[in-house]
Amino acid sequence: MKISIERGALLKAVSQAQSVVERRNTIPILANVLIEAEGEHVFFRATDLDIEVVDKAVAQVERAGATTVSATTLHEIVRKLPDGALVSLTADAATGRLAVEAGRSNFSLATLPREDFPVMASSEYQSNFTAPAGMLRRLFDKSKFAISTEETRYYLNGVYMHTADGADGKVLRCVATDGHRLARIDADLPAGALDMPGVIIPRKTVGELRKLLDDDEMEIAVSVSETKVRFATPDITLTSKVIDGTFPDYTRVIPQGNTRRLEVDAKEFARAVDRVATVSSERSRAVKLQLEDDRLILSVNAPDSGAAEEELAVAYSDERLEIGFNAKYLLEIANQVDRENAVFMFNSSGDPTLMREGNDQSAVYVVMPMRV
Repeated sequence: MKISIERGALLKAVSQAQSVVERRNTIPILANVLIEAEGEHVFFRATDLDIEVVDKAVAQVERAGATTVSATTLHEIVRKLPDGALVSLTADAATGRLAVEAGRSNFSLATLPREDFPVMASSEYQSNFTAPAGMLRRLFDKSKFAISTEETRYYLNGVYMHTADGADGKVLRCVATDGHRLARIDADLPAGALDMPGVIIPRKTVGELRKLLDDDEMEIAVSVSETKVRFATPDITLTSKVIDGTFPDYTRVIPQGNTRRLEVDAKEFARAVDRVATVSSERSRAVKLQLEDDRLILSVNAPDSGAAEEELAVAYSDERLEIGFNAKYLLEIANQVDRENAVFMFNSSGDPTLMREGNDQSAVYVVMPMRV
């Protein structure tokens, strides 16, 4: 195999591949990226056996062929090469080496046989549809903060993507929860997605997927089966196993009868929470909210480090309420708000609180209170 490729295109492809590779590998081949050159393209494939990413780049292919090389090492080399450099990759089967040349720089890297590289079995997908990158980005960006990190509750270690009944008909919905907070985000149902099976997309896949979704003009091809999900742009294909488990009935957690309404400037609120939480010795310390007649007093009382209090002008006309929250959870939810105002709906100091972005019903957040 012998190819020449522009450094920028190579860096983009290799960085996507190396981020999938696990840092600590007991199986040497999984630390490698499979490089396959044919026609006018070169394909970079990496996997951790749960996720597989294939990145296609344009290159001058002098000799077609394939080899595998350490993803991290290749990425580091390409990252340190000068902008605009033309990089030549030459695989020598006899010596088992890959020569990387750019300008006056020469590297010789150890390779492993391509036959050893595991390729994810292709799946029959029950549902295939396309969705705008911006829509998918919103669904995952606004829900992923609530993914659980508790390994014992593995079925919560991802985002549950499924079809559901929204206010105006069927929607594509993403839900994540860790038992302390919940995010439920809706988007218009793309054509062809109606029969999609509900799948739990793992946390790592959600992180890798984010790199495909920066271009608002891009249409993403989505394929879903009971066991796998695939997201593809013209250049990158990300395939992942889904979590084998049942996502709990989240609708039971979303409070329906909360009547006490607080409306507050979302950015001001987030900054105020952040400021008063500074004195709490650890981020899990409770922030107390005291509400009465268009006033909100945020306070933290940490006996070992100090106390803080801040008052905000808000829209609130219900009876007086005192309620406490984990400062970190409150901040994360407040930071999801794209609009000017956040609307909180309370019931009592011991019940879950609902938050929306203004009058928008398509994004709903729930956070459990803390004793203060």
